[in-house]
Amino acid sequence: MIKIENLTKYYGPVLAVDSVSFEVSKGEVVGFLGPNAAGKTTTMRVITCYLRPTSGTVSVAGYDIHNHPVEVRRRIGYLPENCPLYPEMNVVDYLNYIAKLRQVPAAERPRRVKEMIGITGLEDVLWKDIGELSKGFRQRVGLAQSMVHDPDILIFDEPTAGLDPNQIVEIRQLIREIGREKTIILSTHILPEVSATCDRVLIINDARLVASGTTDELVSRAKGADVVTAEIRGPEEEVYQALRKADFVDEFRKIKEGPEEDGAWLTLEIESTGDIREKLFRLVVEKNWSMRELKLEKMSLEEVFAKLTTS
Repeated sequence: MIKIENLTKYYGPVLAVDSVSFEVSKGEVVGFLGPNAAGKTTTMRVITCYLRPTSGTVSVAGYDIHNHPVEVRRRIGYLPENCPLYPEMNVVDYLNYIAKLRQVPAAERPRRVKEMIGITGLEDVLWKDIGELSKGFRQRVGLAQSMVHDPDILIFDEPTAGLDPNQIVEIRQLIREIGREKTIILSTHILPEVSATCDRVLIINDARLVASGTTDELVSRAKGADVVTAEIRGPEEEVYQALRKADFVDEFRKIKEGPEEDGAWLTLEIESTGDIREKLFRLVVEKNWSMRELKLEKMSLEEVFAKLTTS
């Protein structure tokens, strides 16, 4: 649905996007991540024909943004970070106005507006002026306007910015439901949102694309040794000696020691090149020690993001 090749954008002497290339397939929900000023918003503005690139090619549903910008716009719904709404208009009038601008046939407009109101949960505020709405409801109006013409592709730039936790959950659920039928590019700083809603992740840093893949793929590429946390009860020096001799242990360190009266439980972080839990359990049984915790620590998307975007 979207194909970008060597996209480059300068603002005067400032390089905002540097030779970025990626594709988004039909029906994918793709998270677009990066630090502030990394180039995310610029890339999305180029895709939506709000900006012209300095060089490179972008096609949307087979239409080139240079040669067929109107066709591209017809197929995209765009929710910018600060959606420009008309505060003096009520919700119904605004959505009808946008449907007309988007050239939705007059006979279909009432049905499309009613559908958007239902999808975005705006039934209780239909006749309120947009300026009177909460931030959460204004975001819902922004989502509704982006979809009223039934586009195949949706591009959302920070759709949950400034919302409270309950509103974030509601918008996240809404995006998940929309993603069953639409192709979506979602830019956000809330990384759990990406894990919960996206099929694939793109990470941009310093104007260049630095990673692409599912969350599990990015974690697999970014992580070093696996880390197992184990709480073992046994003679401390004996435990250390056994771990030093074990061929499945790369490094270990004590992170906590229980009180004397509790039998000196040792909490250890053990690094290895693979999942060693079964081998470690067998060692504890063989040595007649006790164990009450054994877990594999997985790298989070936040840790992957920090690793890829921190110089």
